[in-house]
Amino acid sequence: MNVLFVLVDSLNRSDVPAYGGTSVAMPNLDRLARRGWRFDNHFVGSLPCMPARREIFAGFKEHLWRPWGGLEPGDARLPRLIEAAGYRTVIVTDHYHYWEESANGYLQSFQQTELVRGHEWDNWRGPIAGDEPLPDWVERIERWRPGAGRRYYANVQDFHSEEDFFPARVFRAAAARLQELRAPFFLHVESFDVHEPFHVPEPYRSQFGASADDDRFTLWPPYQDPDALAAFMAQTTPEELRFIRARYVAKVAMVDRWLGALFDVLDDRGLWDDTAVVLTTDHGHDLGGRGVFGKQYPHWDSHAHIPLVVWHPAFPGNGGGISALTSTVDLHSTLCELAEAQGDAPHGESLVPLLAGGGSRRDALLYGTFGQGVCCTDGEWTIFRSPVGGPLYAYSSNLVESLVVDGLALPDGDGHVVPGVTYPQWRIPTEVRALSREDYLFHRPSDPGQERNLWASEPETREQMLGVLRRLVDAEGAPAEQLTRLGLG
Repeated sequence: MNVLFVLVDSLNRSDVPAYGGTSVAMPNLDRLARRGWRFDNHFVGSLPCMPARREIFAGFKEHLWRPWGGLEPGDARLPRLIEAAGYRTVIVTDHYHYWEESANGYLQSFQQTELVRGHEWDNWRGPIAGDEPLPDWVERIERWRPGAGRRYYANVQDFHSEEDFFPARVFRAAAARLQELRAPFFLHVESFDVHEPFHVPEPYRSQFGASADDDRFTLWPPYQDPDALAAFMAQTTPEELRFIRARYVAKVAMVDRWLGALFDVLDDRGLWDDTAVVLTTDHGHDLGGRGVFGKQYPHWDSHAHIPLVVWHPAFPGNGGGISALTSTVDLHSTLCELAEAQGDAPHGESLVPLLAGGGSRRDALLYGTFGQGVCCTDGEWTIFRSPVGGPLYAYSSNLVESLVVDGLALPDGDGHVVPGVTYPQWRIPTEVRALSREDYLFHRPSDPGQERNLWASEPETREQMLGVLRRLVDAEGAPAEQLTRLGLG
């Protein structure tokens, strides 16, 4: 059986019609959802972009061990496992982090790669001269992200029509590969959109707001820098926040339009009968609610509860839902099983038995970002445990700058710290600015918007969920200082 894996970056579950979203039509994702299974309790694992991808490629949940980085020497490489099962492996993507130094090892495991250049900070084209005038919309980005608007504009200044933009280029290229591939194949298609900057061409600008607003408001609000975010939120207006959301939704519509080119090939070639299709995202993207953007801790359901739709020819879902708790790290084992490849993921479990009517062994999930708090849900209750202080180390068999957050630090030790890993790891002292010191407890059925923090008013449930959280942290073999840092020791 062929396997088609589609990863759409930063796609909010709340905007997907298959999950009840009403903000934008997505007829092409609906085509898949009507055939397949909708996973209703699918969550992130490690955030943000590359930590999520390591979970997919290696089946290793890493947020307790290290931040953003490449594959480790001992990691299983998903495409190589599938290749060993007799598959042709291909990736088509514009996710430029893959070809940065700090994310080495992912692309190299495919037999064939097709890279669509130019998104966000990609150093595709030469920089804009410092004295060259910039369009107003670029200047609006530059105000809050100095250098970012200029870098992005250098790449896209010659874009004119919709066909020039990234979703069109990615999905057309993927459709061309799908047209020519012969069974069995594993085609990984990855669209960096709907990631920011929320820059779209016509007709989407006019369909989702006034096109002139691009010159009045920013298409790329700050969020990685907490001080810049606070300054932005202090002066922004409800009108600007509505504009940003409108441009995000416009991008969703553009991605869905070009996703259809891929599914058209499945129709034309009659591939649905012998091709499994998996479509998901790495995380959602908050758009100003609670005064935050992006996918930063605390990991509210608004960006942590994510879409996953799966089509399997032998187990057609016909639009049905699966309620079991599932996570990004499960995709590694799932894709291996779909390709009958021999994988041994340390943290994930295959979702294929769920498609066949089986149950999950999971009663709770753990997720988070390195150096921040940890989150846990059992489906009914969700708890966020923020850091209380103490040492923090990154552990890796590699020593690259991306493995520390505030500059390259010298290791102060080494050893076999990560369970089940043959290669020794460096222990790298690291400092991360905590984004929250507050703890949270939410009852998801009665408070789906997570607006009522029950940490103080539900002490019995709080202690119960802290016990679940500690059990999951222990099960992953987290280093002892993580327990101290999180007040779980």
